[in-house]
Amino acid sequence: MRVEDLIVYGKSKVHSEHAKMLLAALLNVNSLELLNYLDQEVPEEIEKKFKEKLAELVKNRPIQYVIGNVNFYGEEFLVNESTLIPRFETEELVENTIMYLDEFFEDKNLKVIDLGTGTGCIGLTLKKLIPSLDMTLVDISDNALEMARQNQEKKGLDVTIIKSNFLEQVSGPFDIIISNPPYIKEGEEIESIVKENEPSLALYGGKDGLDCYRTILNQCKSKLNPKFMIAFEIGCNQREELLKLIHQELGNVKVICKKDLSNRDRMIFIFS
Repeated sequence: MRVEDLIVYGKSKVHSEHAKMLLAALLNVNSLELLNYLDQEVPEEIEKKFKEKLAELVKNRPIQYVIGNVNFYGEEFLVNESTLIPRFETEELVENTIMYLDEFFEDKNLKVIDLGTGTGCIGLTLKKLIPSLDMTLVDISDNALEMARQNQEKKGLDVTIIKSNFLEQVSGPFDIIISNPPYIKEGEEIESIVKENEPSLALYGGKDGLDCYRTILNQCKSKLNPKFMIAFEIGCNQREELLKLIHQELGNVKVICKKDLSNRDRMIFIFS
């Protein structure tokens, strides 16, 4: 079959963009370039693989897991079922963290820790953009850490990777803590494709969704330098509860809440 024939076939089964993304990944080209290859014959083994992976998409498996990677902040990251799929909101967390880092710290030789790193996308992106950072990636999941290691090796970045329940097994002090922790409430309705595929360990944050923030804020008191910044991604309805928790645990700190591009409360930044 030709590329065009496979696109038409794929569109009859799944969303057209997903069909094109899948075929482009198998052909090792950008999906936008497929138009240049419409008349090209596709090898039988790739056609077979394309149809097999289409069947996975039909069964509600995320496209990112099917093709094995995701674009984050302009970079390709390996991803699988042991890690959360990085989202655009987390790119905004990285972007705002860089903005505040530039504003708050003159010296960029900073110790930074990415808690609940998953694929490593947050910490590795920051390290690539600001090479002077002393970066540590932490996760409790062995499988997630293996994925972070693969991404670290693929990008050739010098970072430290540690297995720990957040800061429990980590020696400080750090200048910056950044985290997109699990924050979905127990029993909260979420999309079936997320609930059925992504790791619950990376999704759920206890009865009110705040358990991981409680742990981090409690643990961090002895592991931060006097001048510090904490950057959190948050659930869009958690702002007020989190503000109370932050001041309860850290006292009179400066807190900035930022909205995402959809105008939802999505990030909290804490400064000493």
